[in-house]
Parts: sequence; C-alpha cells; structure tokens
Amino acid sequence: MKKWMIGLLMLSASQGGVSPAWGCTGISLVARDGSRVQGRTIEWAHELLPSYAVLIPRGHELPLMLPDGSVGSTLKARWGAVGLAVSKPDFVAEGLNEKGLSVGLFFFPRYGGYESYQPQRAAETVGDLQLTTWMLTQCATIDEVKQGLSQLHIVGLNEGSVIHWRLADAEGRQEVLEIVGGEQHWFSNPVGVLANGPGFNWHLTNLNNYINLYPGDAPIGMVGNFTLRAISGSSGMLGLPGDMTSPSRFVRAAMLRQTAPIQPDGWSAVKLCFHLLNSFDVPIGLEHPMYESPDLLSATQWTSVIDLTALRIYYRTAQQSTIRCIDLRSIDFESMVYASRPLDDGGEEQVKLVRW
Repeated sequence: MKKWMIGLLMLSASQGGVSPAWGCTGISLVARDGSRVQGRTIEWAHELLPSYAVLIPRGHELPLMLPDGSVGSTLKARWGAVGLAVSKPDFVAEGLNEKGLSVGLFFFPRYGGYESYQPQRAAETVGDLQLTTWMLTQCATIDEVKQGLSQLHIVGLNEGSVIHWRLADAEGRQEVLEIVGGEQHWFSNPVGVLANGPGFNWHLTNLNNYINLYPGDAPIGMVGNFTLRAISGSSGMLGLPGDMTSPSRFVRAAMLRQTAPIQPDGWSAVKLCFHLLNSFDVPIGLEHPMYESPDLLSATQWTSVIDLTALRIYYRTAQQSTIRCIDLRSIDFESMVYASRPLDDGGEEQVKLVRW
C-alpha cells in the first residue's frame, strides 16, 4: 500500500452512507470598498484531523496520485499558492493563489460521481483530492479552470470520496463545480454560499421554502379579538432551521449572508465572516453519544476566511481559537521552496490575562 493511501482510507472510512464525518459550510461577503471574502468551516467528527498550511512556489513539481496507488503525471506550478490541507499536505481543501483565485472542496457523498479510472489515461487524470491544488497552481481565473478541466479526467482517489468545489476569482465571479455521472456541471453562485449534498440547484430550489423569513420583528396580528405579539426579538426569522444537516446549513448561511450589514473594508468583512460562521460550529455531542465522544472539543476542526483582494488567508482551529494570518503578498513565490506546517503549533489555547 502506498503511503498516501493511509490518509485516503481515513478520509473515506465513513462515506458509504449518511454519516457525521464531513459537514462543510461556505459563505462569502463583499465589502463596501470592493474587497471580496470567502469563509468556510470543515468538520470531521471521529478524531483530531491532521491539518496543514502548505506553501507551493512557482515551478514546484507535485506528483499526482492515482486510485491504484501509483503516480500519474507531475504537476508543475504555474502560479504560487497557499492552501489549508487535510489528512496530509497533498490534499488541499481550501486555498488561494497569487492571482486571487480561491478554491475550496466540499464533500458531496451520494450525489456526485466521477468517471471510472482508466490507466491508459493516467497522464491526463487528476484525483479529486488533488484537484484544488491543480486549479490553484495552474489557473488565474475561473475561465482558465474551465478550459483546463475540459482536457482532464477527474477520478475519485478512493471509493466514496465524492467532492464538489466552490471557486471565486479576483474578477468577482463565484461558481460551483459538481461532477455527476462523470460529467462536469458548472453553476453560477448567486447566493454566495455552499454546503454539502444534495446538488446546488436543489439547494437553490429549497430556498423558496423560506421566502417568508425577514430580519427584525414580526408585526402585531389578530386572531378574532385576540392580539398576537412576538414572544421575543428577531421573530421575523421564526422558522430559520437551526439543525446541522446540509440543507439547513445552506438555508441558514444564505439568510445570514443576505442580512449581514455591508462592512467598510476587507478586514471588517473578515471579522464579520468569522462571526457568521460561529453559527455552523458543530458541538461534538451532536455527532456522538456522550459515551462514545472522541477527544475533540468540536466537530468543526477549523474555520478559514480568505480575503481575495488583500491576498490573505485567515484561520482558527478548535484547539487554538486565536486567528492566524498568512499574507501571500509577503511571500516571494519565485524564491521560496515548498513547505508545509501543522495548522496548530502544538501549544495550548492562548489566554490573555486581564490585569487591574
């Protein structure tokens, strides 16, 4: 067994059915000064998920893995990029390149399906868990991604590992890529959010069930001679789903984004995005009976927010909630060498002591 297959087995161990393993929620914001922000959570409810920050310089060569455990072609980076990876540094789940292209993968079990792997096409084949890296290192815009992927065969690196992708570029476009029956399907993303299955068009249709929601308080009503008054504030959002299923998270993300106040600049939008994503932090007790609960503080293992305009990646983890930042503009992608490091440094949560 090739060394990377150990990570694949962990990633796919519970993908055979509807499981608590993966639950990702993405949300985007645009600031008044034009800054564009993409945020997301990533969940894994079984154990602490090895996660890494990865720096990929221009010209770096990466081996592309194949489902049979062999190496296909070698990918040479056209553009420098920084990614946040899961299981092992090769599997970038969320990232940004120096041209302002942002790509993130969201698990899509049961609803998507790739073409079958054919060894004779190995040179034109990319595994799903490395496709984010392919996009970030080869393309500057979504149009370039579409053109490049039309020449590739995308396959699953392990059975049950099905993914769809969220893309945004510096031109302001947001699109979703889903592969169903081996065919690529692209969707413009008018609501600026994404979750897991079902498919993106299904989620858009489902939003129509919540047309009655609005911010603020519901007006006073009457039933016969009885006056109806809201029991508490924010009653206009009564009926907003609060559970952690993918359809509910999509609706909640769409409504939170729609009602979010427009921020003056990118940093303010980043901070607001982190607060909105707090709504999608999955308590570990919801995923496991207490007697089975693994040694995790949260099923939401990390949360990231990307400022496409300032070329910055911000993230925090369940173990260390301090927000950390990677500034791509401070990186010389021509002279730097490939590097990866754990998202957490192994230390304890930082606490600032308040003194009187």
